[in-house]
Amino acid sequence: MTVRALNVRSNDLTRTDDINKWQADLGERTRAAVDVAQRFAARVDNTGTFPAESVAQLRTQRLLGILVPRALGGEGASLADIVDVCYSLGQACSSTALIYAMHQIKMGCLVRHSQGNAAVESILHRVATDQLLFASSTTEGNAGGNIRSSEAAIVHEGREVTLERAATVISYGAEADGIVTTARRTAEVAPSNQVLLVLLKADYTLEKIQAWDTLGMRGTISEGFTLKARASADQILADTYEKIHTQTMVPFAHLTWGAVWMGIATAATAKAQAFIRHALRKSHDGTPPPGAAHYIEAVSSLRTLKSVLASSLRSYEAIMTDEKALTSLEFHSQITLTKVQASELAAATVMSALRTCGLSGYRNDSEFSIGRHLRDVLSAPLMISNDRILSNLSTASLMMALPVSISD
Repeated sequence: MTVRALNVRSNDLTRTDDINKWQADLGERTRAAVDVAQRFAARVDNTGTFPAESVAQLRTQRLLGILVPRALGGEGASLADIVDVCYSLGQACSSTALIYAMHQIKMGCLVRHSQGNAAVESILHRVATDQLLFASSTTEGNAGGNIRSSEAAIVHEGREVTLERAATVISYGAEADGIVTTARRTAEVAPSNQVLLVLLKADYTLEKIQAWDTLGMRGTISEGFTLKARASADQILADTYEKIHTQTMVPFAHLTWGAVWMGIATAATAKAQAFIRHALRKSHDGTPPPGAAHYIEAVSSLRTLKSVLASSLRSYEAIMTDEKALTSLEFHSQITLTKVQASELAAATVMSALRTCGLSGYRNDSEFSIGRHLRDVLSAPLMISNDRILSNLSTASLMMALPVSISD
């Protein structure tokens, strides 16, 4: 099952033969990364450690820089390509998949908003050639999950800038080769007047202020740090963060995260399917196990999840270069609700798979165990709070027109 929109072209390829060959190669490289991620997934979860082997394989398969344009040494992959890789990795190791998604969200922001900035393009070139891994720092201090507000401000010192921020969460921050961070434009402006600053490892130091010991997604190592940075002022993106957030950050995040969660849900459903087949083989009269009806629920919610993601992906791809459409209330509501729907559907799917397998799914020592999948997918509605999203959207939704027919 795939969420790929039909006839999506890789950004810099035009000939059908070239596209097909490149996508076949990408599929092979993705499967190689998935194999490694699958092999180490249980250990990553059990020990709560960074999936070093899986990320090393992502580098070996040169998957970290595929979104970078070919002119800068990358492969010019489309968002649909990234979504498919996230989906495949999600079936193998949730932490690896989410790390990959977060990295590519940052790459999307840099690629779409670099605007010929030589310093940023140089960093993108290094991502492609050296397969650098970038983390994200958008959560800060008392702002919590409100990423549209920054306490820490950029300080200009000639051609350089400095920044010190209490970053309460930087997933895999200690393992990354660079960080893309939000910040207040200056100390004199409102907290919502933000910029995006891209930093290489040599540009900053991290001092850990908060550990990471959670129910699931344990390998993301989403610790808190005091981030202190000094970099060239050219490493600030020219576009406002408000624009980056609306046009790229949110759509990329909700679609790639959704693909990860769908991957988890698919893996859990596959286990439920295997459990029923195993039970039928052992049955003397062909009677299905007691929880078999829940498998139908899992398949149904999984199909709905696929439809939600595919529809949102097509909608976004159709307007990616249309600033007016990207800022419309209709699109904002659709892409925002995509996150809510995808996270809830993924959790419901995994729960149905667990109920299909019964005690065999509940046990950690069973080949049909759903425990890791359930713990990981429960992060989906919580790590970026669905309650916060719905609360923020509630007033705006009153201005939206309701459907007048099914076909429109």
